[in-house]
Amino acid sequence: MDKILGKRSALAGPYVIWAVGFTVIPLLVIIKYALFDRSGAFTLSNILAIFDPVHLRALVFSLEIALGCTAICIILAYPLVLAISRLRFARSGFMLVILILPMWMNFILKLLAWQMILSSNGVLNMIISALGITGFDISNTPLSIMIGVIYEYFPYMVLPVFDAVVAIDADVIEAARDLGAKKSTVFWKIIFPLSLPGLMSGITMVFVPSMTSFVTADILGGGKLQLVGNIIEQEFIQSMNWNLGSGLSVALMIFILISMTFTVNRNEREEEEAW
Repeated sequence: MDKILGKRSALAGPYVIWAVGFTVIPLLVIIKYALFDRSGAFTLSNILAIFDPVHLRALVFSLEIALGCTAICIILAYPLVLAISRLRFARSGFMLVILILPMWMNFILKLLAWQMILSSNGVLNMIISALGITGFDISNTPLSIMIGVIYEYFPYMVLPVFDAVVAIDADVIEAARDLGAKKSTVFWKIIFPLSLPGLMSGITMVFVPSMTSFVTADILGGGKLQLVGNIIEQEFIQSMNWNLGSGLSVALMIFILISMTFTVNRNEREEEEAW
């Protein structure tokens, strides 16, 4: 037994080295910069700068984009997952490959493609104009950013939800149907509660990166709309103020951790009450 545990520990060694070198150490460096000013004096002003009007406005806008993206991804994911889960293994695997195929393309190329589609002279407006509808222009708007973010992170919601739904025992669903439960009842009373672990994983993988997707805001927002990630990127690259950039990063990380902890605890309480 000890030999088996020793082998497993040895296999985990490369991951531990990678995690320490590329996650823990950079995070400690960011925290160090956040807690000190350029002169080396200890300060919390870099972290509290998130409450400045400009930074707070960008944070609120980022939160709106992230919440909207996450909600729409959830609404779209469940019907797709239920449809794919009913297919045979070969067909469901093919559908999942089609879903993740865009993830193999370069991120910038996908955004540039959406820029061409959503621009005032783009494909979407050409189609709408052909239908006799005028004055429809969503380029450089929050809606265009939302579309880009949803397109990029939608597979990250579908895959964990799909794994959770497929893992549900089919006999449980069949028993509910035999007892006269409607499709909506089966979904809300069985499928949805049992798929919550996958849903929480999907929310984490969609909500967190969508708040800081500054490249999407730059390309699809035309540089006119800024997420909090854009502010942080400007402090690091343009202003070269690593202390303020690190402080805003730490403040954003604290905000996300608090939000996710509250969400997880709430779902756990709901599961306990359901049982």
